[in-house]
Amino acid sequence: MGQRRSARESALQVLFALEFHDAGPEAVLLRHWEDKKAAPAVREYAAWLVRGVTARRPEIDDLIQGTSSHWRIARMTPCDRNILRIAAFELLEEKFLAPAIVINEAIEIAKRFSGDESAVFVNGVLDAVRKKLAGSNSRPEREKL
Repeated sequence: MGQRRSARESALQVLFALEFHDAGPEAVLLRHWEDKKAAPAVREYAAWLVRGVTARRPEIDDLIQGTSSHWRIARMTPCDRNILRIAAFELLEEKFLAPAIVINEAIEIAKRFSGDESAVFVNGVLDAVRKKLAGSNSRPEREKL
């Protein structure tokens, strides 16, 4: 498993824990790393994901909600919801990764932690998020014409 995948999985575990604990992200990150060995790059990327998702959660949740017809974010499983949050954050902020890579990573993590049906769900929602972001990124260019 690559370092980025390991970081994403750790971020998922931390965000999942935050669903059930009032402790802040820093405390949960510290607790998470007490039991796990990981390279500094894994720890850094996981922390960046956790901090970014928690800081921008309302915006990310609105983005996911706006593209997931028939599913309110509150009704999604905590695992699926947080996989989507991580990937949506990466789609928003990670400028050097192709969206297809971000989506594929989320699908593989969903298969591992949630199952094949969740992987299909995650794929559909993230594809819609990707299209929405691509459309919003191209709008300013069209307005200039």
